[in-house]
Amino acid sequence: MLTVTGADRPGVTAQLFGALSAITDDSPVVEVLDVEQVVVHGHLVLGVVVAALTADGRPPADEPALLAHLERVAGEVEAAVGVRVTVESAGGPVPAPVPVGRPHHVIVLGRPVPPEAVAGAARAVAGIGGNIDAIRRLSDYPVTSFELTVSGAESTELRTALGAVAAATGADIAVEQVGVARRSKRLIVLDVDSTLVRGEVIDELAARAGRAAEVARITAAAMNGELDFAESLRARVAVLAGLPEEVLDEVREHLVLTPGARTLIRTLQRLGFRCGIVSGGFTQITDPLAESLGLDFAAANTLEVVDGRLTGDLVGEIVDRPGKARALARFAEQYGIPLDQTVAVGDGANDLDMLNTAGLGIAFNAKPFVREQAHTALNQPYLDAVLQVLGFSRDEILDAGGHDQGT
Repeated sequence: MLTVTGADRPGVTAQLFGALSAITDDSPVVEVLDVEQVVVHGHLVLGVVVAALTADGRPPADEPALLAHLERVAGEVEAAVGVRVTVESAGGPVPAPVPVGRPHHVIVLGRPVPPEAVAGAARAVAGIGGNIDAIRRLSDYPVTSFELTVSGAESTELRTALGAVAAATGADIAVEQVGVARRSKRLIVLDVDSTLVRGEVIDELAARAGRAAEVARITAAAMNGELDFAESLRARVAVLAGLPEEVLDEVREHLVLTPGARTLIRTLQRLGFRCGIVSGGFTQITDPLAESLGLDFAAANTLEVVDGRLTGDLVGEIVDRPGKARALARFAEQYGIPLDQTVAVGDGANDLDMLNTAGLGIAFNAKPFVREQAHTALNQPYLDAVLQVLGFSRDEILDAGGHDQGT
């Protein structure tokens, strides 16, 4: 095994393999068995495992001759490109570990990522008999994120162990199984209030009716799962009776997108995703929002308006907790996309059916009740951190042209 370390520069790999391929009368024929390379902040680490073959393709018995040849190769490479090359016996074939289920991607996110989060994740993986096979950086802005490839761990046990690390360190740790399904996602559904936009529209409307505190208490209880959503929605809408219709325009004009929202949507659209919103809010707000963002679909409740004023009632079917899941399924069917290729993002108890119906449900800055039941959770203030959970690096996001700083 040859291990090359030093400043990364053009030509190192070419120099090494060129020297290995140079055949003289006293040098064995070298076969490459394995190669792994990583560059960390400009520092190269390159590992190469080789074996020697005789002319008829059989391994020679004279290992010292191979080691002597590789030492000469190491000296040539060090002199030519200024890196360090160490040579050691690989000790024969390494037995493959007995797999336990499928490997997993573990994504650690934070701003910043504290060392104790990585240490805790590593200890948790080892504690359940897993192994970290590889680590790569996904992003350094707006959050720092690293992806660990973990083998030998069962899904539920791994999520439980890492959930405890996330709670203790304040970092976000997401877990997904390795496989083509991760990169085959093709549709994303976003909740609106406190997910796509900051704050709750119903609270803004209630403030204009002079009932802000009362409605905020009901909203909080509903999002925490303490009240039936449909019942709480009707109670909150009732206090809006008499408000002029123009108030809806005022609230809509003052909506503030969650940072990273445009980057998330633009990136996924350019990667071929169908993107839309499913909200327990109101079509008078969500439909224009969806149009302005170029979304493919939208579903929400509709406030009844008579003679230019809100009546305090709703029109049509209520988009409640089961209604959100039905809407996701309806849009997936409309575009011919299997549910296991869908993503849902939300923060409240009324999002849970939708989150668990999707192939990947992400609780975004969610209530504890929701975080515990979703597939994974993000507590960063940036919506485009969803892209890292999906496995996209910052370079890939920039290549897709979706980055829009601050939004």
